[in-house]
Amino acid sequence: MGADLAAFLAVYGSVFDGNLYSWSIGGPDDRVSIPLNLLGQPQGISGSHNKYEGDASPTRGDLYVYGNDYDLVLSRFQRLYDAGKAKDDYTLQMLTDLRHVSFQESLNTNPYFFNAPFAGVIAQPAAWSFIYRFMANKSEEYPTGKLDGEVLKSFFAITGDDGKFVYNRGHERIPDNWYTRNVIDDYTIPYLELDTIKMANQYPEFASIGGNTGTVNSFVGLDPANLTGGLYNAGTLTKGNNLFCYAMQLTIQETPDILSGLFTDTDAAEDKLGSVINAESDSLGCPKLNNIDKDQFKKYPGYTQS
Repeated sequence: MGADLAAFLAVYGSVFDGNLYSWSIGGPDDRVSIPLNLLGQPQGISGSHNKYEGDASPTRGDLYVYGNDYDLVLSRFQRLYDAGKAKDDYTLQMLTDLRHVSFQESLNTNPYFFNAPFAGVIAQPAAWSFIYRFMANKSEEYPTGKLDGEVLKSFFAITGDDGKFVYNRGHERIPDNWYTRNVIDDYTIPYLELDTIKMANQYPEFASIGGNTGTVNSFVGLDPANLTGGLYNAGTLTKGNNLFCYAMQLTIQETPDILSGLFTDTDAAEDKLGSVINAESDSLGCPKLNNIDKDQFKKYPGYTQS
């Protein structure tokens, strides 16, 4: 992982899931201390629904359908495994197509499905593209990587035969005889952006911020032009850097309201997150978004409950 992407995700996680300095990749953890200005125990990534973690995961269930968002759902892993087993090859295109299936499943089964600016538009595609970009085994024959079923099973802590898989929580591991990305080919934010835009161009719903409104199949997307005063519009959202700029700018505008439920004094958290988002926005040449119509989010129970 490139230093820029690692730093961005680390800071984002420490603000929304931790104590500004550290955070848990699971749920609450006593090793993550509670500063005086924090309103409660940091909830970790498992407790960050629609802030960091989101719906339509490759292998985890939607929070409001399955009751938790962290246990691997064997039927979802089986579906993932089935999608590539004919050729024993799990490609980014295969994962993109399966992401579309998972997205539609969330629309059809989760009345509280919400495609959030960060959790949906940035973190959700990363959850899918990371499977190939980081888990694929690199070699001279496959310099960009080849991901087969046995490697996939190892990373997801799966044992047993096809159709009789067993999930062994906590036993996720790097498989034997596995080689990582070349050090001069690190996976950076621009790399993730290219993957994200390619996915959204194939399936435009991926770029639509919005959600179900309390019943299944009731998805309403937010009009980017109305939300941002015309700064962004649906017709150009997947052009250039617009999609990433849009998601990051909305994230920074949402931040004060979200953080007010986590901190008694949000200044330090806002400053820390703002520094990395603004730096990345500047590097992408993003236009400045000064305010948004936050009332438009109130129609989504998945957003308000989070």
